[in-house]
Amino acid sequence: MSIEVNGETIETTETGFLANVEDWNDDVAKVIAKSESIELTEKHWDVVRYLRDEFVNNGGNQPNNRAMLKDLSAKWGKKITSKDLYDLFPGNPSKQAGRIGGIPESRRKGGY
Repeated sequence: MSIEVNGETIETTETGFLANVEDWNDDVAKVIAKSESIELTEKHWDVVRYLRDEFVNNGGNQPNNRAMLKDLSAKWGKKITSKDLYDLFPGNPSKQAGRIGGIPESRRKGGY
C-alpha cells in the first residue's frame, strides 16, 4: 500500500502505518490524519509529537494509554482522562496517533 504526499509515493503497511519511519514529516501526518477524518489541532500535534519523540529518542518506546495520560497530563498542566484522548483519536489513541506520527504499529495488548 502507499499514500501520495506532495507528488511523492510513501509506502505503508496493510494497516496504514509507514513502512519506513524516516519517510515521516508534517505533510505526511496531515495526509494520514485527513484519511482518518481527523483535523489536527495543537493538542493532536502534542500527542503525535510526544509519541514520535518517545519512539525516536527513547529506544523505540511506544507508550500505552496509561503512560500517555500521565505524561500528557504533566505537559498540559491538568489531569486528563482516557476520554480526553479518545475524543482526539477515536480509533485508539496510541495506535491512531502513532500511525499519524509515522511510528511502527505497536504489537502490545491493551491500554492499561
